[in-house]
Amino acid sequence: MSVEDPVARPAPRTARGARTRARLLQAAEDVFATVGYPDASIVRITELAGVALGTFYVHFTGKKEIFDEVVLDLSRRVRQAMSEASSAAPDRLTAERDGFRAFFAFTAEHPALYRIIRQAEFVSPEVMRTHYDDICSGYAAGLDRAMEQGQIRGLDPMVAAWALMGAGELIGMRWVLWEQGGQIPEPVFEQLMLLIEGALAPTTTDEGEHT
Repeated sequence: MSVEDPVARPAPRTARGARTRARLLQAAEDVFATVGYPDASIVRITELAGVALGTFYVHFTGKKEIFDEVVLDLSRRVRQAMSEASSAAPDRLTAERDGFRAFFAFTAEHPALYRIIRQAEFVSPEVMRTHYDDICSGYAAGLDRAMEQGQIRGLDPMVAAWALMGAGELIGMRWVLWEQGGQIPEPVFEQLMLLIEGALAPTTTDEGEHT
């Protein structure tokens, strides 16, 4: 799984403001993941962040806005992690391996990604779709370039991106989120790579050309 570099979101004007906003986002991530959106409160978020209640409203208009920002922030960070991990890969299949490892490492460190995205289906479906669309658009662009270079077989890059992302997400949910320890067993990872490499590896025609 390898995606394009994400576009950075506008940052607060001061370093202090950026630090405060980051603390609020981290606290909100923890609260939404732990108690869920309905039971989360701005007071609980600010107390966890160590920020005054009034300061919260300097950065966000309310609970819905900070929830949306948490989703987008998690989305940006997981895309960045995958992009950085796969950027030096010599070919697309290696990039897939490196990108998937980075994805599983990120979700092991941030299991809130699963819990919060599933809440977004009901709280903010448009932001949930943005999360998936942003990942898949960059993923499809990378697959498309690899197809042009003959590194992988010819497929519809958008369909392939959604299918591969779905495989990674469900494997991660099963072995990262549900298992104690939160790590993908190496045999599971290698089986997933066999499936992906089998799906993407170029085929050879009778004339010896890759397709």
